[in-house]
Amino acid sequence: MFDHCPPDYRLYPSWRRHPVALGWFAVRHLDAQLEAMRGSYREVRVALGEDIGPEGVAQVLADLECEGVRLLAARRSAGLLLDALRGLEFVPRL
Repeated sequence: MFDHCPPDYRLYPSWRRHPVALGWFAVRHLDAQLEAMRGSYREVRVALGEDIGPEGVAQVLADLECEGVRLLAARRSAGLLLDALRGLEFVPRL
């Protein structure tokens, strides 16, 4: 979970002492990163189009898409871990 939080958060003892709190914060942090990524994806053409040109915009959009996929996977895994720390049981569906 620490890998999904700002590095300085490793210094605070409450995150180590209370893994549910760390999981809760990590999920919120990943949600905020996803929202920022989605906003950037929507605005990149207008904000950077004149500065970096169409090829640059295409590259930035591709990178944002890859980062979005990574963040979605991290958010899903952090959410599942938080559920497990809270004692919720996973029931597989067919």
